[in-house]
Amino acid sequence: MKIRTYLSILLVAMCAIATSAQAQLTTVGDGGPGPVKAQHLTAELVTLGSTIAPGSTLQAGLVLTMEQHWHVYWVNAGDSGEPPHIKWTLPPGLSVGPLQFPAPSRLPLGPLMDFGYEDTAAFPFTFTASPKMKPGQVHVDALTDWLVCAQVCIPGKAHLGLTLMVGPAGAPVAPAGALGEALSLLPKPLPADAQVTVLGGKKLLAITLKSSSITNVNVDDVEFYPYDIDEIANAADQDVTATPDGFQMRIARADEKAKLPKELHGLLKLSDTESYEFTSAVVPGEVAPAPVKHAVASGVTTLGAIGLAFFGGIILNLMPCVFPVLFLKGLALVQSSGEERKELRRHGLVYTLGILVSFWAIVGVLLILRAGGSQAGWGFQLQSPAFIVVLASFIFFFALSLAGMFDIGLSLTSVGGELAQKQGYTGSFFTGVLATVVATPCTAPLMGAAIGFALVQPAWITFAIFTALALGLAMPYLLLSFQPAWTKILPRPGAWMEILKQLTAVPLFGTAIWLAYVYGSLNSGGATDPSEGVYKLSLLLGCFLVLAVAGWVLGKWPAKWGSFAAAVALIAVALAVPLYQPKDTNLVWAPYSQGALDAARKDGKPVFIDFTAAWCLSCQVNEKLVLHAADVQKQLSDRNVVLLRADWTKYDPEITKELASLGRSGVPTYVIYPSAKDAAPDVLPELLEKGLVLDAIKRDAVK
Repeated sequence: MKIRTYLSILLVAMCAIATSAQAQLTTVGDGGPGPVKAQHLTAELVTLGSTIAPGSTLQAGLVLTMEQHWHVYWVNAGDSGEPPHIKWTLPPGLSVGPLQFPAPSRLPLGPLMDFGYEDTAAFPFTFTASPKMKPGQVHVDALTDWLVCAQVCIPGKAHLGLTLMVGPAGAPVAPAGALGEALSLLPKPLPADAQVTVLGGKKLLAITLKSSSITNVNVDDVEFYPYDIDEIANAADQDVTATPDGFQMRIARADEKAKLPKELHGLLKLSDTESYEFTSAVVPGEVAPAPVKHAVASGVTTLGAIGLAFFGGIILNLMPCVFPVLFLKGLALVQSSGEERKELRRHGLVYTLGILVSFWAIVGVLLILRAGGSQAGWGFQLQSPAFIVVLASFIFFFALSLAGMFDIGLSLTSVGGELAQKQGYTGSFFTGVLATVVATPCTAPLMGAAIGFALVQPAWITFAIFTALALGLAMPYLLLSFQPAWTKILPRPGAWMEILKQLTAVPLFGTAIWLAYVYGSLNSGGATDPSEGVYKLSLLLGCFLVLAVAGWVLGKWPAKWGSFAAAVALIAVALAVPLYQPKDTNLVWAPYSQGALDAARKDGKPVFIDFTAAWCLSCQVNEKLVLHAADVQKQLSDRNVVLLRADWTKYDPEITKELASLGRSGVPTYVIYPSAKDAAPDVLPELLEKGLVLDAIKRDAVK
């Protein structure tokens, strides 16, 4: 799963644009060249000259000039949309080629991506006259349609046309204006010396360009556009790396694709003025993840990275995440300073072994993820909300014990009930494990460059660097165990130890608070639902509350099996509170019809109508982020709301009429008809927010 990533999900913070009502989808224009004004754009036909000679060609084009913030689409519209089309009526002897599309731009909307044009776009085409075509005046008719979008998408139609003179060729006309610019921006075929190869893995495509004639390419400007849909994850970042004779780009494949395509037909846009079209066979093979640019640029060597990792591990002991664990182990050394030197050394070595084994496990997971095409770094566990819940709960519960609420001994630094009671080698080993677990949220000075370097190196180098980091983390306690005389500089055991132990709870409580913040951030709904993160955070705080009750039970009735069983049950309940994820109810939407609407209203049922279309990007965003949300669907189900979907992908006069009655002329449009038969419809904004929809359901669909 991609980081839904995540999810500052909806980047559209602009206000919804109200559009004027239209009873039908009006065709503008009277068959002339234009320009003609339609909703949110102006359309016209232009030519490079007005005469075409028999047996020759004439360059022409469709020019669309959009209002600010509106756009039209490339031949592959991306995640949604439709390109312009022209249906011709031509005189005998005259033919016309297909619309040509200049290189587009990426047009993001939330987690989705469109490919298209803003401001002014021209789409060239070519007339060809038969050698036997008779001289004289001829007229061509063009029925043009398009889709223009901002937050809403509105189809448009125009009846355009051109009157041409068939006769002797005149002086060549130099390309100019929007058509001339579009002709210069059409993708060119690759130079003869250029070669494009495509490697296709399970998750990534690697496109490599080699050429001696295509030079001075800024890799930050390079973009790839597929001519076929569902080849790539359109909104994913396109990582481009320079090579000695060109560049290589890594692009995530589309989630919907189960099999690799046999070939890839695409466009490489190198700059705003240079692009190339290619078709290349796709060779199956696993694609390595992109190198970490800052690590490569830093000039770090293998030996340097090992040294940085070792000293970074030593400094990591001073981080708030790790220091309480090291301090408690130091207290154990003070208490056992009279033991034989061999015994202390063994404890130090076992503690070090616990850290090494834990780090090797982390390296193994990182290498497996890397081999599968995923990217993960130090602290990758913190990308998992479930892991954060468990880690934050454990640290909070541990801190309660250190603060004096209950006492399970210093050996709580081990893991599990039996392990927590052991003061021997098992306790030392799992103290090392715990030190590693609580170290993952932290990055000490010097660690960043070393780890960044390690993650893009061969496996043995990655292994060596993380081993050095583990040894650095273990070194302070290991040195004390080998030189027990150094413990003499520490104060003698006494009441002060209990006070210091309680003080160490403070940084642990602080760590739990920070992890709670991370958990809330991971679950934030972004602009669409800013309260989602607060809601999830409150569940984690509720978990902390139940854990505090479990700690109170252990402190009230210490060393009792009954209290232990009750505490275990309470801990299970506490973890279940934030970890439980309700399932999507997967409600079924019926096709819209006036009859279905009338029947539901006659029965006194509330009705929710989703006016949508396959080419409407905003519609897809709203459905994915709001209408498919579990709590929205639960409210719709609980309140017996009749769900109707008005699909406007193809023009439908009944749907157009209903939109006009609501004061709308495009999609997305959302309306709730309340339970009361004579109540006015409740029309929602084009860009939905989950809280707004939930409020509307509660207001209009009374139980």
